[in-house]
Amino acid sequence: MKFNTPLRYHGGRDKLAGFMKMIFEQNNLLGGHYVDSSAGSAAIALNLLTQGYVSCIHLNDANPAVYAFWSSVINQPEALCKAIYDVEITREEWQRQNNILNSPENHSLLEVGFSIFFLNRINPSGILWGITDDGKSQSGRWRADARFNKIDLVRRIEWIALHRSHIRLYNLETTDVIKTVLPSLPDKTLIYLDFSSCDEKQWHQEKQVLHTAHLNIANLIKTHITQYWIASFDYTPQTMEVYKSYPFMIYKNARDRYKSVEAMFFCKKLIIPNLDNSSNLKTA
Repeated sequence: MKFNTPLRYHGGRDKLAGFMKMIFEQNNLLGGHYVDSSAGSAAIALNLLTQGYVSCIHLNDANPAVYAFWSSVINQPEALCKAIYDVEITREEWQRQNNILNSPENHSLLEVGFSIFFLNRINPSGILWGITDDGKSQSGRWRADARFNKIDLVRRIEWIALHRSHIRLYNLETTDVIKTVLPSLPDKTLIYLDFSSCDEKQWHQEKQVLHTAHLNIANLIKTHITQYWIASFDYTPQTMEVYKSYPFMIYKNARDRYKSVEAMFFCKKLIIPNLDNSSNLKTA
């Protein structure tokens, strides 16, 4: 059974969990480690861990607020769950949580972690989108508490907390994960480097920065990673050129509101499962 994480994540990476399970089964990686370079949803990692495919997961996120949320889940689950039960879904509360996220240096990890969680669940399309004064989205059909089922969200957090002894958490740039974390992990380790599904606003503002980061990651993959790896990027001719020597798969992200086309590249020693329809990895 698929496990959904407490955070909503652009692009719905949870659809890849079945495909990753096939990767672990066909490459003799069962019982190994899994590293997630961006823990926004962590859906894949948590499915692998809670269903017994791996012995340890390593969640990383360079965003301090996302890190604060996962730190709260792992280290303060009772306090986080109490905050969820106690909160009232109001415009005033939205503004208060937004203020916390805008000045995280003045608040605890728990407060920052809860603020990004609250905004992620309340805002129509995650934390990058605000709400109007009447508590609705621009379409006028959205309720502020539509994605804030307290009982269900607390259940998810409590389930993750039961497995926290098998979770390692980092607040690093992806390059530092490759350089400092991977060398200490066993050969039976798969790292998933996910640079795909940036939202449209991010892409226009940061595309050159992202492309430079992709080039740096490509060089690090060649020189530093000795374990298994998979990397996802939004499909561009430049990305295809950088990774042209590696096996790849092109697919459309059906749950992405922009219907983005993505490219997934694989290390050469990895056995890639055969799919009936590689254009949509939900078939896995």
